[in-house]
Amino acid sequence: MLNRFRRARLRELLGGLLVSTLLLGCSPLRKPTGPIPVKLVPAPLQRAERPLVIVLPGRSDDLDDLSASGIAAAVQGAWPAADVLLAGATPGYYLDGDLAARLRTDVIEPARRQGYREIWLAGASMGGMGALLYERAYPHDVSGLVLMAPFMGKPSLVREVAAAGGPAAWEPGPKPAQVGADDYQRELWRLVKAWGTDPQEADRVWLICGKQDRFIDAARLMAPMLAKDHYLEEPGGHDWPVWDAGAEYVFRSVAGTR
Repeated sequence: MLNRFRRARLRELLGGLLVSTLLLGCSPLRKPTGPIPVKLVPAPLQRAERPLVIVLPGRSDDLDDLSASGIAAAVQGAWPAADVLLAGATPGYYLDGDLAARLRTDVIEPARRQGYREIWLAGASMGGMGALLYERAYPHDVSGLVLMAPFMGKPSLVREVAAAGGPAAWEPGPKPAQVGADDYQRELWRLVKAWGTDPQEADRVWLICGKQDRFIDAARLMAPMLAKDHYLEEPGGHDWPVWDAGAEYVFRSVAGTR
């Protein structure tokens, strides 16, 4: 029987391998040839100019799961003037590391051509990481980010950031010329670190995590980098009821500033 250390190490290695293969092209999954599928949930309160909230799914969710999750109702219950666009960016769209480019081409640019001027990008778990990848590739391109228990890399990297005293004190090293399987996770944390020195950027980001979520350690490290009250811990684990409740609070706050 494996001891506790060896079991934890095995989970870390398997998790890192899974994410690397999913995101960087070594997976037996097929890369979709068509655009990212979307489903529009129109705003209950129809106005000539409406904001748009785009939601990205977790690793095990697809467009149908997003539709059943309750996230659109949560957003619009708090912000009735907002349209919600559910985007089925499943793991195959992350292959070759081109999720950000696909998201821009397939979802965000078409939305802008339809007249949306205020666009928020929300994502759960893998989708939260996807939102960060988009922000890294296209800084300031969207109005704000709502991260729901985002995947922030292998446990050893999270421990490294914690051991340094948090993202503000952590040193990511030199920027790579090209991001690959060995460094994309560090680049997520480099982005978070930068929020600590740019209050305007920090004010664009909200973070939601369940108290029993497996990613809670990473979320708590990210929290001090954000604006006051932009981090929420909800009762529960890594699941949509937690994120729905958090999203309702977030978008009620966003709507209140408009």
